[in-house]
Amino acid sequence: MGTFSLPVVQIGSVSMDGTEPVLILGPCVIESEEFIWDVAEKLGAMATQYGWRWIFKASYDKANRSAISSYRGLGCEAGCKLLAQIGAKLGVPVTTDIHTAEEAKLAAEHIDLLQIPAFLCRQTDLIVAAGETGRAVNVKKGQFLAPWDVKNIADKLVSVGCQNFMFTERGTTFGYNNLVADMRSLYWMRELGYRVVMDATHSVQRPGGLGTATGGDGKLAPVLARAAVATGCDGVFMETHPDPTKAFSDGPNQIPLAQIAGVVETLRKIHGIVRDIA
Repeated sequence: MGTFSLPVVQIGSVSMDGTEPVLILGPCVIESEEFIWDVAEKLGAMATQYGWRWIFKASYDKANRSAISSYRGLGCEAGCKLLAQIGAKLGVPVTTDIHTAEEAKLAAEHIDLLQIPAFLCRQTDLIVAAGETGRAVNVKKGQFLAPWDVKNIADKLVSVGCQNFMFTERGTTFGYNNLVADMRSLYWMRELGYRVVMDATHSVQRPGGLGTATGGDGKLAPVLARAAVATGCDGVFMETHPDPTKAFSDGPNQIPLAQIAGVVETLRKIHGIVRDIA
């Protein structure tokens, strides 16, 4: 894990420094205020019990849904304020995805880590706006990019003084309605000098695979997460839901909340082994 000289990325009170995997956990979307508080508090209790280094995640708007009829979310202002309240109560940083330069500014008033969606990772105005907020930035690597292409994105962030950023691997387009996760990507992006997160749940998507919705192989998410940590990464992104079959978005990819502690503890053990032999 210590093969490369990498910067420390600071996300609120959480340091991404390679000593412990940083866990980005939460449901795909804010389904309701009651729902999001319930999931957050249960994850918070697990984190306290096991000593996780973690960030709470949920989307206020699913702007790239497959169908016009799909659920979107609460909206930027309401969603970000709610996430900030959760973060304050649990004492944990929060993250959510943004979609426009205007949203970057609004979200930065409440959110510790601004996430750039994979489909928007080359949108210069959005990248620059996020970088200018002073918040940490997490860029999802587009399904259409090679690992080394992220350098151009990094250059955009650095051009406005942003040094506090990371990249997230979430699979690469592999034919129609399918993705493949190439573990070499993690190595190559870290070799460039960037902290890297593995998005285990979105990497098992089958985009548009259900016609009007995205399908996926959620049971494989822990498998990819284990492989990624063994390969070498700085964090793992996993969406989780009390009952994925009833989730408003990305249900087929999410890990049941009842299983998440076991998955995370396995990842931490693997991380410790790899870190100690690097």
